Amino acid sequence: MVSAKNRFWILIGLVTISGFSQGMLLPLLAIILEQNGVSSSVNGLHSTGLYIGVLIASPFMEKPLQRFGFKPMILVGGGLVILSLAFFPLWNALWFWFILRMTVGIGDHMLHFGSQTWITTTVKKETRGRNIALYGLAFGLGFALGPLMTRLLSVNEALPFIVSAFLSLLVWSMMFFVRNSWPEEDESSLQTSNSFSRFKDAAKISWIALLAPLGYGFLEATLHGIFPIYGMRIGHDVDMLALIIPCFAAGSLISQLPLGMLSDKIGRRKTLMIVISAGAFCFFITTFLETSVMALFILFILAGMFVGSLFSLGVSYMTDLLPSRLLPAGNILCGIAFSIGSIGGPYLGGVFVQYFPNLSFFYVITFMLVILFGLIAFKQDSSSKELVDA
Repeated sequence: MVSAKNRFWILIGLVTISGFSQGMLLPLLAIILEQNGVSSSVNGLHSTGLYIGVLIASPFMEKPLQRFGFKPMILVGGGLVILSLAFFPLWNALWFWFILRMTVGIGDHMLHFGSQTWITTTVKKETRGRNIALYGLAFGLGFALGPLMTRLLSVNEALPFIVSAFLSLLVWSMMFFVRNSWPEEDESSLQTSNSFSRFKDAAKISWIALLAPLGYGFLEATLHGIFPIYGMRIGHDVDMLALIIPCFAAGSLISQLPLGMLSDKIGRRKTLMIVISAGAFCFFITTFLETSVMALFILFILAGMFVGSLFSLGVSYMTDLLPSRLLPAGNILCGIAFSIGSIGGPYLGGVFVQYFPNLSFFYVITFMLVILFGLIAFKQDSSSKELVDA
């Protein structure tokens, strides 16, 4: 069995390949459906299948984790993702692909919930921002590489799915060398055995931190699920879009770790306000320069450097606010918030593109970030673990 340090890096590897599969699926299926003549609103609605799967799975995650431990949760989740990816080439039908998207969502959420909770419950407070930033960095790396698989469409439509399933299987198999572990329980968690009560307590304390995963879900799903459609409609080539889209995730790779370390020093809320305002400015500028390929490359990288770290910053903030007994519930709520943003983003983006063809798609993203900034800015940062435990 591997050491705790090696276990951390295996978990990071799993998150990387999970990001890769998600980063591939969103633009790949959006392009295939657009080429098949599916409307942008239906295309956007279809892309929500993955996140509906996350929402379906979320209420049932905590009890199995407490009973069976982290390793079985991650193994089952990874297995579902691999099988679903392998089934995509079997039948090109909207309803069949929607079911597979939901299954990928369920599996991915099991994998993320297990690995994310394992990391957040074992990391030291002084390096929390750094280590969770590495987690976000891994997901961002996978997400940046995933859209490149759309270039394989010119070879064979089934090839991207086969490659992704094989890579997932390769990394997933490493979990068999990890010793199982269980989340900590104390007397207060046993007294508050009702999952709904723990979710309610966790949401009441950490709702402000949950806005960051919600915003990241909105951004990630909209950029990967709707921008390819919009980009083709304003004249960009599919192969060029496959290079532009990963720039957002690539930008987050540059700044994820520095921002995590910065948040350890100046606080999560201040860091979130800085990156959200800068990200909103980048996307606002994009509305004027969206027809320029070079401008899109630059602005996607800059935006990714700022708001590409929203999820990991939100998880760090949530971990700061909650006592250890509520961390499993808090991690589930981060996944739910991410899913809500991911469901709303593509649908609203798809409707906007369909009914307001003369307005820039990037207005939707700018408006969302402005709202997010306002909510975080007007919430007093008075919460702490000490207050929670008092």
